[in-house]
Amino acid sequence: MPIKRVFSAGGIVVKSDDGPKVLVTQHSKHHGWDFPKGHIEQGESGEQAALREVEEETGVKAEIIEKVGHTEYFYFEDGVRNFKTVVYFLMKYVGEGEATTAFEVSEMLWLDPDEVENKLTFKDTKALWKKAKEKIK
Repeated sequence: MPIKRVFSAGGIVVKSDDGPKVLVTQHSKHHGWDFPKGHIEQGESGEQAALREVEEETGVKAEIIEKVGHTEYFYFEDGVRNFKTVVYFLMKYVGEGEATTAFEVSEMLWLDPDEVENKLTFKDTKALWKKAKEKIK
């Protein structure tokens, strides 16, 4: 069976209210909790895609602080086996924008850093979060 390669980018967005809060989202199809992410469009850098996807899915404008790492996994879609690589960037909240693909997200929450790991659905994202959390504190 052929494998299709898919490349995405996303953001671990942090804002400071009374201490840091981290943005997590629930996907509207599979209902897993993750960080906002999406496909890298042709001619777009990972950084550009991550910033665009965060705003499109959540209405949050952010700026990149640094690259955190990536996750890789297989999934099936329309009978095709896909191998997806997602690069994640640590981001700082800068304001509100326009959520043009908000239908992809059924819920979003701002959580204390100590609550994030328990909310995340996927093992690889939890491991990535542990690396990012060290940078926040």
